[in-house]
Amino acid sequence: MKIYHGSLETVEHPKILQPNRKLDYGEGFYTTTSEKQAEEWVERRMLEKKATHGYVNIYEFDADKLEEFKSLIFTEPTEEWATFVMANRTQKEFTHDYDIVYGPVANDRVYFQFGLYESGAISVDTLIRELKTYKLVDQYLFHTEKALTALHFVESRLSLIHISEPTRHSLISY
Repeated sequence: MKIYHGSLETVEHPKILQPNRKLDYGEGFYTTTSEKQAEEWVERRMLEKKATHGYVNIYEFDADKLEEFKSLIFTEPTEEWATFVMANRTQKEFTHDYDIVYGPVANDRVYFQFGLYESGAISVDTLIRELKTYKLVDQYLFHTEKALTALHFVESRLSLIHISEPTRHSLISY
């Protein structure tokens, strides 16, 4: 299957990097099966860094290989998923030993619901019920060097999201 990674650069050889913030599944290399989601990740980074362009990197990943790795799979929001995401995002010393983690993306809209849950305004059951009404995209976290061996770089596509037409033309050669 094809999976996508949005970045400000071409990433032929993914690496495990320390994030500058707490992420859903911890540190590692994040991808998604949604090309649109990868483009949105690029757009966010472009806006943060005031960059003129970014890339959607495309990889081939054989999901059957999940059995070869210590994997944690969440097919939908569950109490276990919510607890795992909250631990990764809020507990400073939290870590895990999974090679690959797969599940829904807790984007900003979703994280707002997590905030309500964390403050005690809603129960975990209400949180899960609410999140199941959202159209959530997925993400794969490749958490170890071993897991990265399952990815095979295919290509990198230039992304020019939210760039003025004159700038777009100057970056694309006809």
